[in-house]
Amino acid sequence: MEKKTKKATKSTRDVSESNFWSFLTQRGTTASFICITLFAILVRIAVSIHPYSGAGTPPKYGDYEAQRHWMEITLNLPVKEWYQNSTVNDLKYWGLDYPPLTAYQSYIHGLFLRYFDPQSVELYTSRGYESYIGKLLMRWTVLLSDVLIFFPAVIYFVIVYYSGIHEGPKNGMLWHFAMILLNPCLILIDHGHFQYNCISLGLTVAAVSAVLSDTDIVGSILFTLALNHKQMSAYFAPAFFGYLFGKCLRRHNPFLEVLKLGLAVLGTFTVLWWPYLYSLEAPFEVLSRLAPFERGIYEDYVANFWCTTSVILKWKRLFSTQALRILSLVSTVSTCLPSMMLLILAPSRRNFLFGLLSSALSFYFFSFQVHEKSILLPLLPASFLAIDEPLIFRWLTYFALLSMFPLLRRDELILPYIALYVLFVLLYNAPVQREDTRETRSPFTTLRHFLIACSLLLHIVYLVVTPPRRYPFLFEAVIMILCFSQFLFIFMYTNMKQWELLKLFGQTVREKKNI
Repeated sequence: MEKKTKKATKSTRDVSESNFWSFLTQRGTTASFICITLFAILVRIAVSIHPYSGAGTPPKYGDYEAQRHWMEITLNLPVKEWYQNSTVNDLKYWGLDYPPLTAYQSYIHGLFLRYFDPQSVELYTSRGYESYIGKLLMRWTVLLSDVLIFFPAVIYFVIVYYSGIHEGPKNGMLWHFAMILLNPCLILIDHGHFQYNCISLGLTVAAVSAVLSDTDIVGSILFTLALNHKQMSAYFAPAFFGYLFGKCLRRHNPFLEVLKLGLAVLGTFTVLWWPYLYSLEAPFEVLSRLAPFERGIYEDYVANFWCTTSVILKWKRLFSTQALRILSLVSTVSTCLPSMMLLILAPSRRNFLFGLLSSALSFYFFSFQVHEKSILLPLLPASFLAIDEPLIFRWLTYFALLSMFPLLRRDELILPYIALYVLFVLLYNAPVQREDTRETRSPFTTLRHFLIACSLLLHIVYLVVTPPRRYPFLFEAVIMILCFSQFLFIFMYTNMKQWELLKLFGQTVREKKNI
C-alpha cells in the first residue's frame, strides 16, 4: 500500500511539473521568453564578476588585454594601419589577427570605453591597463553584444524551427530557447575568460534561421558577416555551400539563383574590405594576419586529431610547417567533403543542421591552429538539434566543458564552472518531451554512466592531485584523449544520420513524382 502511495505521489508530481511547463509554453509564452532572457542576463553578470584571462599576469596578460589593445589601436590609428607593423603598433604584442568586422567592432567598443575611461584606450601608455572601472566597461561591451546580437538571433531561430522544421509537440520550445541561451561553454568563455564569440555565433544563428526560412540571400549576407568577424566561422562554410547549392540546383533557373547568392556574398565582402582595397598588397597584409601558421599546428592540449595523436606521432618533429599546412588542408577537405556532397544531393532542412555539426567537427579535428575554445563552433549546431537529438547535445556539452576545464582553471573560473555545470544538468532534466525521455535501459546506458563518472573523477583529480614530475601534463593528456574519443563518436553518428536523411530525401522525391 505504501509503495502504491509513493508511486501515486510521484506520478502526481510528474503530472504537476508537466502541467506547469505546459502552462508556461501555452499560456505565457511571451512572459516566459522574457523571464528566461532576464535570467540568462543575470547569469552572465554573475560570471563576469570573476577573473578574466591573463588578469594581473604581465607582460602580455591574456585575451582580455588583446581585446582592449585592439580598441586602443583602432581608435588611435588610421584604418589602413590597423594590420601593419610599426613603432606604435607592434604586431607581436596582440596584433589584430581577426577579419575587418572584428576591427570595426573594436572601434565601436573603444568609443564606449573612451567616453567613460579615456586612460583605458590611450595609445601605447594603456598597455596592461587594469582597473575596476576598466573591467566593468569591458564586461559591459560583451554583455551588450550578447544581448543585441546573440539573444535576438536565438529567438529568431526558435520561432523558425518550431514553425515548420520540428515535427513533434511545441511544448519544448522554451526549454530549447533556454538551452541555447544558457549554454555554459559560451558563457564561461565570453563572460569569464573574455571574448566576443557571441557576435560571430549570433550572426551564424541568424544566418541559419534566415536560410531555414528560405530567405537565402539574407542568410548568405549574415553568414558572410559572421565569417568577417571571426575566420573560424569557416567551420560552417561547407554546410552553407552544400545546402544552398543543392537548393539552387532544384530551382527553375539554377544559374541565376547561384549568381544572386554569389553577388550578395561578394557585395558584402567588398563593403567590409573596402578600406583595404586601395592596392593589391593591402588585402594580403590583412590575410597574412588571419593565418598564424608560425604558431604551429596546435597549442596546449586541445582535443583534436593532431594534438591527440601527437602522444604517439610527433607531428611537429616529423614534418615541416609547410608540410603540416598541406596535410591539414587535405585532411579537413576530405573529411568534410562527404557531408557537403550529401547536402547537395539531399538539401533538406534537417540535413542542413546535421551538416553544420559534421562540418564544424571536421574543421575542429583537422584544421590548422585549433584552440580549446573552438569547440564552441560544433556546440552551436548541436544545440540546434537539442530537442530532436538531446543525447548528442548533452554529450557534446559535457565533454566540451571537460575539454576546456584546464583553461578555465588557469583563469580561476572554477566556481562559475561548477555553478553552470549544475545549472545545465538541472535545465536539461526539465520535464519536457524529448527523444531521450522515452529511452529504455540498455548496455549503452551503463557505458554512458561510466564515462560520466570518469569525467567527474578527472575534474577532481586535476584539481587535487599533483602529476608526476616526468609527466607534468599527464592529466591534460588524459582529458584530451577522453574528449577526443567522444567527439569522434559524435562525428561518426552525425555522418551516419546524414546518410539516412539522403535515403529519406530520395523516398520523398519519388513519392512526390508518383503523386
